[in-house]
Parts: sequence; structure tokens; C-alpha cells
Amino acid sequence: MNMVDFITKLLAATLAMGTSLTYATLGEVYTQKTGILNLGMEGIMLMGALAGFTTAFNTGNLFLAMLMAMFVGGLFSLLHAFLCITMRANQVPAGLAITIFGTGLANFLGERLGPASNNFNLTGMNLPSTFSNIAIPGLSNIPIFGALFNVSILTYGLYILIPFSWFFMYRTKHGMVVRAVGESPKTATALGISVSKIRYLYTTLGGVLAGLGGACLSLSFTPSWNQGMTGGKGWIVIALVIFSTWNPGRVVIGTLIFGGITSLQFSLQAAGLKMVIPSQFLGFSPYLITLIALAGMTIINQKKKGSFASPAALGTSFAIDDK
Repeated sequence: MNMVDFITKLLAATLAMGTSLTYATLGEVYTQKTGILNLGMEGIMLMGALAGFTTAFNTGNLFLAMLMAMFVGGLFSLLHAFLCITMRANQVPAGLAITIFGTGLANFLGERLGPASNNFNLTGMNLPSTFSNIAIPGLSNIPIFGALFNVSILTYGLYILIPFSWFFMYRTKHGMVVRAVGESPKTATALGISVSKIRYLYTTLGGVLAGLGGACLSLSFTPSWNQGMTGGKGWIVIALVIFSTWNPGRVVIGTLIFGGITSLQFSLQAAGLKMVIPSQFLGFSPYLITLIALAGMTIINQKKKGSFASPAALGTSFAIDDK
């Protein structure tokens, strides 16, 4: 394999790996922009992956599976919103509870929703059909960058969603409302904005996108079901939100970096480099490099006044009842 082919395949694997992370990170960005911290992304993504796989396995309808994953993700985030907004629970333990509950429920149901021939266990089962790559004639033949035009419909969807998310956040009136709620809920209330409604809406939206991110794993990237198949990606999402400085347009940078590093370590293992570098090191290196990059980005942004865009009200309850 020559270098061009290697880079092309690496880019293709990076896009496939980064798709699930990008959907979930975009959802978390919008959730945190309203002042709600959702640490339940791991559990929500896992439930989305299970819901999508189970629906596709039993119906053969991939788009229905995608919708079901989004519904389940939204439902779990709605629960988080109820705890944090209506009940004014501490957002950190509430999010951790969602992760524990979602992970446990996904593992429990995964052993009971399969076919009788497999003792009702979905683990290790494969889908008869998946979201396969769709090549755009002409563009997909471009060296290296042709990989951008030979991806699944889930990845193509991000080509529209990412610029739209940035435009909506920073160039529309409603995007300004979202940012106002996350920066100063009291001021937003004084202007007639229903803080609770905005927070409910975008916390639920974040879960919908996280559920879709989980479905990207079980319907396209690794079209099967295995316990813990998210592999900690829900926690990486939290780090990528900070890495992107809460800017939807920058999310893709972080997800491509993590996806690229993860894909590279798989390629190196396949090439036999694990004989030189321990496989354990190659396995945790994407998380280590993500941590280093996150720390570096944090230091750089803190030195630049106003550029570290953490919402001022992030993680705090709003005490005024804004009916």
C-alpha cells in the first residue's frame, strides 16, 4: 500500500469514527450553552445504540431505527432536564445517575431483546443491512480528499448540520436567546424569555443528537451490538465540548483529531507495530492525546480574554420560577 492509499483509508476511517462523536458533541454544546451540564452522554449514547440496533434487527428499517434511537436519547435527556430544571437537582450527580442508569439498562435489555435462537441475547448479532457508504461519482475519485465523498448518509448529514448549527447559534435571534439563557438567566427572564422552556428544549435536543450518535455506532461503524460498545465516547464528548470552546463550528476539529488518532492506532496495530509498541499503549493513546490537547487548548484560551467561552450559568440551577 502506497502512502496516498494509506492516508485515504485513514481519512475514511477518521470520518466514520468521528461521525458519532460529532453528533453527540453538537448536542452537548447546545445543552451546555443554555447552562445545563449533562454528564449522562455515555449512558444516552449506549441506549441510542441499543435502540437503533434492536429496531433495525427486528424491522430491517434503518431510518425507523435511527428515529427510535433519537427518541430514546431525547427521552433520557428529558429525564435529566426534569431533575435539573424542575427539581433543581445538582447537575453533576444527576448526569452521573443517567449514565449509570442508561449503561445498566442497555446491558440488561441487550441480553433480553434478541431472537429466541440466541437465547434472546443480542450480543454479537449482526444486522442484515446497514448504512453503507454512498460514493459521489467523480468527487470520490479525487486522491485523498475523495474519502470525503464516499461516506454514509449519516456523515453526509453532518456536512449540512455543522454549518447550520454555527449559523443558528451566532447569526439568528433564537441562537442569541440560547446564549443569553446560558450567560444570565435572570436577565433573560427580565426580557420575557422562558428560561425553563429553552433549557428543556435544548437539553432534550442534546439527547436526541446523542442518541443518534450512538446509533451511528450500531447501524454503521460497527453494525452489531456489544455491551459497552461506546467505549467511553460519552466522556470524550464532554472533553470535546471544552476543546471546541462551546462553538458548534469548531466541534469537527476535535472530533476529527480524536477520530484520526483512534483510527491511526488501529492501523498501526494492523500493520504489526504493536510488536514494537505495546498494544495497551496504542489502545489508550487516543484518550491520552485528547487529554493533552484539551489541557493545551484550555491554557491557550484562558490567556486570551473572553475567548474561553464557558457559559457563565453552566451547571447552576435557576431559582426563579419562570412559567
